[in-house]
Amino acid sequence: MSDESALSIKSERTREGLLAALVSYSLWGVLPIYFKVVGAVPATEVLVHRVLWAVPFGLPIVLLRRQWPDVVRALRTPGMLGLLSAAAVLIAINWLTYIWAVQNERVFQASLGYYINPLMYVLVGVAAFGDRLSRWQAGAVWLAAAGVAVLTLSGGEFPLVSLTLAVTFTIYGTIRSRVAIGGMPGLFVETLVLLPGAVVYLGWLASEGRAVFLSGDLSVAGLLMLAGPFTVLPLLCFALAARRLTLSAIGILQFIAPTLQFLVGLAYGERLTGAHMVCFALIWIAVSLFSWDAWRLARSTAGLADP
Repeated sequence: MSDESALSIKSERTREGLLAALVSYSLWGVLPIYFKVVGAVPATEVLVHRVLWAVPFGLPIVLLRRQWPDVVRALRTPGMLGLLSAAAVLIAINWLTYIWAVQNERVFQASLGYYINPLMYVLVGVAAFGDRLSRWQAGAVWLAAAGVAVLTLSGGEFPLVSLTLAVTFTIYGTIRSRVAIGGMPGLFVETLVLLPGAVVYLGWLASEGRAVFLSGDLSVAGLLMLAGPFTVLPLLCFALAARRLTLSAIGILQFIAPTLQFLVGLAYGERLTGAHMVCFALIWIAVSLFSWDAWRLARSTAGLADP
């Protein structure tokens, strides 16, 4: 294969990866709209349907991508299954917190949580794996901490939702990085782990006459079934993007989602206080420093790798 052909293939894969990443983060970014639409359904029941319908929707994707052996291997390996079970509990807590936040006009806090998340990964790397912070990364972390402090002290609002989302997703991601399984089969195993509890809870709601899904309103039932594709599709697109883009590109693009979430919060008329504005300004500066430093290090590494 000629150098020109190889370059063309690489360029095409990069374009495909960029498109997949944009779709993935855009879907995650506008997801609050869906939770607003089903806002009359309790957050716990929405979570149940997110798990319940992700399984039948995810199964054909796993089969078509020939990833069923990965699923079987995870289910038959106690160590992998244990880690994925722990990850499943964490992602369930994350999802429930996020759904509750959106339904209770805390979209800004949810957005803030996912802005903080990459910086949390940096702190985990330092605390757990002995990573060293660059000067710019340290500055970004301190700015983010200052933003949270401003919101807590000046806004009179401890950002519990933000920190819960950031901490649970960071620990979830750290666990998943230790399991040799792809994004899609990993999610499928996690939802399989959560499925029995979801079925039992939905059965209990039905026995109490409190299951909105079984209320006879077909439009609501149809919307709840959409929780499956809304859960699986962004992750599938992310898995495709992760195989085609550099980590630094993924790291920068991931801020699309919380930015869209922030705009959704504005669109729904959430109250944006002065403390919120100062907090987000500091977070955005921190994110800019973090992204610039990641881009700088990626370029430096690429330069060293050139012959």
